[in-house]
Amino acid sequence: MRRQGAALLWRAALAVALVCGIGLLPWLTRTDPALTVLKARSADRDPTPEVLADIRAQLGLDQGPVKLLGHWLGGLWHGDAGRSWLSGAEVTPAVLQALGVSLLLMAVALVVAALTATLVCARTLWLGAHRRLHGRRAGGGGSAVLAALPEFLTASVLATVVGVQLGWLPALGWYGPQWTVLPALALGLPAGAVLGRLLDDLLPGAFAEPWALAADARGLPGRRIARQAVRRCLPGLLPNLGLFVVGLTGGSVAVEQIFDIPGLGRTTLQAALAQDLPVLQAGTLALLLLAATAAGLAALATHRLTGPALRDGALSSLHRPAPPARRTLPLVYGALLVAVVALGLPRDPLALDTTARLQAPSGTHPFGTDALGRDVLARVSHGALDTLLLAAAISAAALLTGLLLGLLPRVSGPLVDTVNAVPPVLLALLVAAVAGSGTATPAFAVGAVAWAPLAAHTAALLRQERAALHLTATRGLGASRPYLLRHELLPAVLPPVTRHALLRLPGIALALASLAFLGLGAQPPSPEWGLLLAENQPYAERAPWAVLAPAAVLALLGAFAVSAAGGVRWRGRRTRPHIPVTAAEPPSRTPELVGAR
Repeated sequence: MRRQGAALLWRAALAVALVCGIGLLPWLTRTDPALTVLKARSADRDPTPEVLADIRAQLGLDQGPVKLLGHWLGGLWHGDAGRSWLSGAEVTPAVLQALGVSLLLMAVALVVAALTATLVCARTLWLGAHRRLHGRRAGGGGSAVLAALPEFLTASVLATVVGVQLGWLPALGWYGPQWTVLPALALGLPAGAVLGRLLDDLLPGAFAEPWALAADARGLPGRRIARQAVRRCLPGLLPNLGLFVVGLTGGSVAVEQIFDIPGLGRTTLQAALAQDLPVLQAGTLALLLLAATAAGLAALATHRLTGPALRDGALSSLHRPAPPARRTLPLVYGALLVAVVALGLPRDPLALDTTARLQAPSGTHPFGTDALGRDVLARVSHGALDTLLLAAAISAAALLTGLLLGLLPRVSGPLVDTVNAVPPVLLALLVAAVAGSGTATPAFAVGAVAWAPLAAHTAALLRQERAALHLTATRGLGASRPYLLRHELLPAVLPPVTRHALLRLPGIALALASLAFLGLGAQPPSPEWGLLLAENQPYAERAPWAVLAPAAVLALLGAFAVSAAGGVRWRGRRTRPHIPVTAAEPPSRTPELVGAR
């Protein structure tokens, strides 16, 4: 109880600090909130001293930030989040309505993600159910492409092709269930690809456990064994699934902007741009509560699935030595990526030729030209240097931070939930307000949240590995904590978390591109990938190559990262042989199989 109480206090302190920091933002950045509100209300009205004084009196700004914040916090006890500084309407009903829209979109996107993850893992499930996984090598190029697809680009293509040209589904607005399909596809496909890859990484270890061998010897159907294998792997994925829940709710700003969805992410973004503090604080608080709820449900489900085994130290390790991954695929993908960059570097990315606007790919311009006649190959290649180097640096820092904090779950758990509740777009706006916009703004914003999934993954795997039978035996022989960490825990946890970090490398590049797409970070005429997509997206119908070229290179980066991740192993780790259970041996009845029978 003391530990739970301390974690609850730590979580509450972080939430209060974040909400209070947002409430003090205009004064911390030394900007006049009255001027910002005036521009948001009426951009044509002159900001005379009399007009600004009238706005300050209406909003109570003369009372100072501390009294305003205290008044807002006091009203929360009665369910009153104040009134919007822009419209004067009550904040609570508007935020609850936006939250309901985002939750519905998130639920449909999770269904799409679950179906996508099932397709990604289908081959492994089938092979495992038929006891044919021995010697299987890691693959996943298709899932890598899905994971690397920019959400805003997928949303734009779906809205243009499926919604406008074909007319199969509505492309704009939010008036019924059919309006959820296209945005849910744009959000769910990349999320499902990432979850599917994480699950596919754990399944071979589950199928190699004694209970699976015993079930096969007993003659249980393969589909039942596969179902129990998925159940065995879920505790290691549930923390990241909780993070996806919050990310799909508050982090889908670009998709909500494209489809004109009045969700919480878009509402919070608009409030941040206009410095409508009551709406911004209420939206952030709603995301924090959602993050805490998702984390609590994930912890409850984990305890439900493996609680007794965790307590008694009766689990087997899911992370066993695997066959070497294919070495050819990473070399092929890497060579293609290097070739694209090398071919475009000698070209000038800023050279204008208005007589060659939106030209199709040709020998002169292999990737075509954009709306200003600039060579797309040159812009993609020069933008790759900044984007790839920055994404790689952020990934390395996120991996190190995630591992270190994942080893301290009592500290990192509430911190992960709090950090994940802040969409990168909102964080980028806060950073831009304090330090100004530029290349460092999206880098800091993405880096500040990129470590959270890796820390959650590390803590979940570490919790299960500490309950493994071989670790219990080693501890009983008198092994010290440093020895267990060096020789048992890190060899089991570090390879899958490193593969997870490589899997998220395209996602980090995607997040940087998304912020640039929304107008944060790099500014024209920079060839940054997100800016390229934002500039060429209006011409997607007339010149699809201008959009598909940077998207294809981003997908190629994803395929390279996933194929390279398959080769991440802990060298020197000893293999623990498994004795297959034959039909003549009476298999032990495990909790997983008792319910299955």
